[in-house]
Amino acid sequence: MSESSALTDITGDYTLDTAHSRLGFVARHAVVTKVRGQFTDWNATAHIDAANPAGSSVTLTINPGSVSTGAPDRDGHLTSADFFDVENFPEWTFVSTDVSRDGDDWAITGDLTIKGVTKSVTIDFEENGSAKDPFGNIRVGFEGSVTVNRKDWGLTWNAALETGGVLVSEKIKLEFDISAIKNA
Repeated sequence: MSESSALTDITGDYTLDTAHSRLGFVARHAVVTKVRGQFTDWNATAHIDAANPAGSSVTLTINPGSVSTGAPDRDGHLTSADFFDVENFPEWTFVSTDVSRDGDDWAITGDLTIKGVTKSVTIDFEENGSAKDPFGNIRVGFEGSVTVNRKDWGLTWNAALETGGVLVSEKIKLEFDISAIKNA
């Protein structure tokens, strides 16, 4: 057994370590390139039941105003009423409704609420391992993603390109690189 998967039972309650995690997204821009961004203010808790995955649960809260794409003008446009409308919708949530597992592969289905619209999504995760860190914390790592259509949540702003197509793709890939610490 490798050191990165040293624990045989990861059952317990966890809090995400946002300093060592990333909640990001990828969108195609002007048809030819990808824009990557992330949210810097978010938190989550999870209950993992390794023996009975359906007994597991996840709750996630995101501050969409914390979006960071490396371009302040673009971030300002994303937080405006054209996209996230953070003035009226300062919080997004994800609450799991079902969890399943096949070996190291987990599928978490839940209600994702953005701009007051709730839709069910299933996020596929791979368990990256577990370990006791140098500070005595039990950590688990997961990596996952899901592709969604932003229009499903009313994120409809766009601009036509002179050569055909649109400025911002409708399909957005959400990416999760998660490190969680077991609660004491």
